[in-house]
Amino acid sequence: MHDAGISLPLPPAPDPHWAWFFDIDGTLIELAGEPSSLRVSHALPEVLEAMSRRVGGAMALVSGRTVSNILALIAPLEMPLAGCHGVERRLADGRVLRPAPAPEIARARQLLTTFTRGHAGLRLEDKGVALAIHYRDVPQLEAACRNAVEQAISGNLGVLAGKMMFEIKPRDYSKGTALTAFMAVMPFQGRTPVFLGDDQSDEDGFAAAAAHGGLGILVGPPRPTKAMFRLENVSSLHIWLTGLSKG
Repeated sequence: MHDAGISLPLPPAPDPHWAWFFDIDGTLIELAGEPSSLRVSHALPEVLEAMSRRVGGAMALVSGRTVSNILALIAPLEMPLAGCHGVERRLADGRVLRPAPAPEIARARQLLTTFTRGHAGLRLEDKGVALAIHYRDVPQLEAACRNAVEQAISGNLGVLAGKMMFEIKPRDYSKGTALTAFMAVMPFQGRTPVFLGDDQSDEDGFAAAAAHGGLGILVGPPRPTKAMFRLENVSSLHIWLTGLSKG
């Protein structure tokens, strides 16, 4: 783990022979006030499609959003995806792998529904296989939200903290497990993985990339991280990628 005080270097020039894994919100696009927002540059699908061709299709989006939400975001482009922090995966052939919701999710849903209804400004996002409380509009409720989700978990459910949100999901899945699963199949297999993300939930992706001999790139301000390199912000990422997407 690199300390927040250590200035991480800029990444090397992007390589079309890498296997590419991108977080979306705060990495490829700016964070929006509404997590489900589809507010995004109209150029994003075209940029991603050009990049995917350049890297032989060895590119996946790995996000906290659901697979269906990601597909709406990048339409009409279709590509490998991991949603709900790795719980869902869309393969290159279009198949979506999604486990049945954990039995404990129903209890958690009931508890968090009651909690969010009692606090104006909170939003409960029900992803079926996962649940997220967003407190961006009421940051003073962070501690109360943390307590609520900790009280709601049981069995194999765990809590994932992100930017102004807490998410309940099965412990067995992460952005790191998604990267590992993709690396076992073509066209990712045999390549060097690079994971790009901005949030604490991306740390598992950075660690998995390193475990496979690759690298993690933090997008955003310095902080303690397992990433090896850093880009300043979303705009810096797009500038860095320009040569690859136009190659």
